[in-house]
Amino acid sequence: MNPEENYILLNQRIAELESQVESLSKLFPLVEKIAQLEKIQESINKIESNFTLIEDIDRYSPLRNLLSVGDFKAADLETTRVLLEIAGEDRQSLTPDDIRKFPCSAIRVIDRLWKIYSDDRFGFSIQLQIYQEIGGTRESLIAQDMGLLIKFGDQVGWRENGEWQGSTYEQWNFSLSAPKGCFPVKWWSSPYGAKMVNFFFVRLLECQV
Repeated sequence: MNPEENYILLNQRIAELESQVESLSKLFPLVEKIAQLEKIQESINKIESNFTLIEDIDRYSPLRNLLSVGDFKAADLETTRVLLEIAGEDRQSLTPDDIRKFPCSAIRVIDRLWKIYSDDRFGFSIQLQIYQEIGGTRESLIAQDMGLLIKFGDQVGWRENGEWQGSTYEQWNFSLSAPKGCFPVKWWSSPYGAKMVNFFFVRLLECQV
């Protein structure tokens, strides 16, 4: 290849590189715009998160206030009210299907509040822990092992002298000296009976409370 041909090829290569540089320079504004859009999206996410936090404060403040003064009976009833509100159902229309898709975030918040204000004596995670300690597993829940639920009821004070104590609720001990895992309790009551208890325990496992 003679010098003239080399010169021509070199000029062609330079032209190609200049074209690439020009193309890249056109991309820079797009990259900057993408970066700006990402920042805007981050800001939107933060705003949405703040709105969620505000909504949560409004939703859970009554429960927190009741728990903070040790009014566990009123807190138990408030827990049921909040959970039904979140589910968008009343007690009679709440189904096992509703429990399957119940938001873990709500379960965790309520559980955390109960644990904080009861020195880790009450809460959904405490109840799940007790169920597991007596031999309960996901398999026993799917099998709807009534024997384990009876044992659990005895352990947390929901049963006495071989009988479920739901009808004597007004006379229960609503203090920190109540059996560990006793509360929340009203939420567990359902027209579906033990089936709903099993489904909610499964949901607690899925939510990893």
